[in-house]
Amino acid sequence: MAVLKGARERRVHTGGVELCVAELGETGRPTVVLVHGYPDSKEVWSEVAARLAEQFHVVLYDVRGHGRSTAPVPLRGGFTLEKLTDDFVAVIDAVSPDRPVHVVGHDWGSVQSWEFVTVKRTEGRIASFTSMSGPSLDHFGHWIKKRMSRPTPRRAAQLLGQGAKSWYVYMLHTPVLPELAWRGPLGKQWPRILQRVEKVPAGSYPTDSLPSDAAHGAWLYRDNVRARLRRPRADAYAHAPVQLITPTGDAFLSERLYDELELWAPKLVRRTLPAKHWVPRTRPDQLAAWITEFVRAQEDRGPAAAPAPTGRYADRFGGQLVLVTGAASGIGRATAFAFAEAGARVVAVDRDGEGAARTAEMARLVGAPEAWGETADVSDEQAMEQLAAKVAAEYGIVDVLVNNAGIGLSGSFFDTSAADWKKVLDVNLWGVIHGCRIFGKQMADRGQGGHIVNTASAAAYLPSKTLPAYSTSKAAVLMLSECLRAELAGQGIGVSAICPGIVNTNITATARFAGVDAAEEKRRQQKSSRMYGLRNFPPEKVADAILEAVVANRAVVPVTPESRGALWMSRFTPRTLRAIARLEPPL
Repeated sequence: MAVLKGARERRVHTGGVELCVAELGETGRPTVVLVHGYPDSKEVWSEVAARLAEQFHVVLYDVRGHGRSTAPVPLRGGFTLEKLTDDFVAVIDAVSPDRPVHVVGHDWGSVQSWEFVTVKRTEGRIASFTSMSGPSLDHFGHWIKKRMSRPTPRRAAQLLGQGAKSWYVYMLHTPVLPELAWRGPLGKQWPRILQRVEKVPAGSYPTDSLPSDAAHGAWLYRDNVRARLRRPRADAYAHAPVQLITPTGDAFLSERLYDELELWAPKLVRRTLPAKHWVPRTRPDQLAAWITEFVRAQEDRGPAAAPAPTGRYADRFGGQLVLVTGAASGIGRATAFAFAEAGARVVAVDRDGEGAARTAEMARLVGAPEAWGETADVSDEQAMEQLAAKVAAEYGIVDVLVNNAGIGLSGSFFDTSAADWKKVLDVNLWGVIHGCRIFGKQMADRGQGGHIVNTASAAAYLPSKTLPAYSTSKAAVLMLSECLRAELAGQGIGVSAICPGIVNTNITATARFAGVDAAEEKRRQQKSSRMYGLRNFPPEKVADAILEAVVANRAVVPVTPESRGALWMSRFTPRTLRAIARLEPPL
């Protein structure tokens, strides 16, 4: 059986059972208690616990009948929420008798922790509660009653949807069969099922005790679910701040279960994570970061306050690390600010080091807990390798990468020199390739998902006789994004191509015009800038589209009306686009 590395173990006796309790970290620090779910043991938390132990006193215990804790005799009636609460109180009295603890629960660990945080006898003993993938049975019961007593088509669909997701609950109420399955073929196949379906990394989890853990744990459902859903408590209000982490790909629980949670948990912080059910194994870095932030907030502010992330997508990006290239101005700067407003940590990268530093400084002012400016030329592979090594060592692995740096070049094909082609492709295409290859590899190696955003353009599918080099570079970025999206999907890494049209940024003021002298180039730059200014589509709208693309994991995102129209025409009326491409722009 796998053992938590460096853990100190003790035995706690309560209610006729003996609980195996493990501790990590220094005892003088705030105590974080991790409660596992079904059919797990405390080792499901091993990756998260190791990260939290750097700052906290971390406590894990095997729920009665699981792992190295003994099972009640008889099993029937031995797993009620009241007895599970007795166990929890005994554990915290042993490990933190004089100080309230911070509770974190997953799956059935969260279900029972909702009981802990809503009963009177634990009031004052719990400083905060982080819940993931496990609702309160009382809240769930009221949720069902409300939808059945006042049905609407939407509410009926919600009931049916959750009913379908709860198929396993019905199975676990079947006598004897679950025990036979877990002690037989299901127990043997379960590790491979988790690896294939949930993308749980192979290793020492699940432990060897899985068959007996799962067989005993069936009584968690039998002793509690039907009784509580029929007669939910009316006083199940949380007496501590609650952080709800919702995996958006959870196969067993609908996000709609938590729609009215603020009624039961007034001091509630919501987080969403693009992941499946077993997030303690697949997303330990993000969980540890959010738990740390939430616990620190309570320790610093006291029980009267909970952290209040700002911004439209604070529940999704709070605390995540986002790197944006071309961040000194335009779309890049607006994107850095948008992520900052959502509570992300931001790395602003640009070859204009002073501009990147200003973006980072302003990002901190608008909401980023941390922000840094870094100088790098995205076309320089060695510089990007060095940047990636520094970011990983000092700030962490990037969660969202935005390859936005780009330059403009206009001019006919024969006026565009080989040097012009090289410069455009080096920045617009190779800059994206370097970012995807270097930072994307770090994401993939970490094995905890992520997202890559590549700024293409409407020019990727809108041909023009005056933009051969620029359009080619952006079309390549679009196809690269589509190919990467297919390759990385199985690793939980999304890839989006953003295709803006005419956006009011300074790219026109710095764009090159091939085949003309310096004076004519300056005149065309000024006229282009005036035209883009009259169009006045702000880069902030593109930034909003980038955040939406990450949240929804969209593949190709045309932003402006002309970009959406051109994409439609490229699919359905390509001959018209080819005719438009022959027109001379009014420069």
